[in-house]
Amino acid sequence: MTEEKTVHKQAPKVKHQVVAGFIIYRRTPDGVKFLLLYRRGDYWNFPKGHFGPGENALKTALRETEEETGLKASELRILPGFKAYVKFHFYGDGKKIFDKVILYLAETHQAQVRISPREHSGFAWFLYHDAVRVLGKYFGTKHALKQAYDFIRQKSARHRAAHPAR
Repeated sequence: MTEEKTVHKQAPKVKHQVVAGFIIYRRTPDGVKFLLLYRRGDYWNFPKGHFGPGENALKTALRETEEETGLKASELRILPGFKAYVKFHFYGDGKKIFDKVILYLAETHQAQVRISPREHSGFAWFLYHDAVRVLGKYFGTKHALKQAYDFIRQKSARHRAAHPAR
């Protein structure tokens, strides 16, 4: 006689969260460079974070950017008409966590940033193709960066067409 065992599988715990941040760039003699932060766990990403009480996505992105980089809203020129979304999941604290990231686009003239050592171990400004390389396997993040790069290039082309050199 065989003994049957009933196995009750627990449904995995799932958490959904929405975060907001910025794709920040600056113009240099070498070209447009994008700010990436080196996060614990050895990967690069944009400044972003969780919503605070009563915050909308833009307020969250501004607050998190200042906390993570020291860049104040007054040091950012937000480009209207741009918003990118990245969706991904990861495992943490015994849960499958689904993240939806809302990313705005801003230009700064500040080359130096002050990172939060609690969250980051470094930062760098990358030309587009170098940023794509260091983002590695994070396809959603790379796609958002491409959207931002294309948006900047289109804006620049329209500006040149409207204001030709004399």
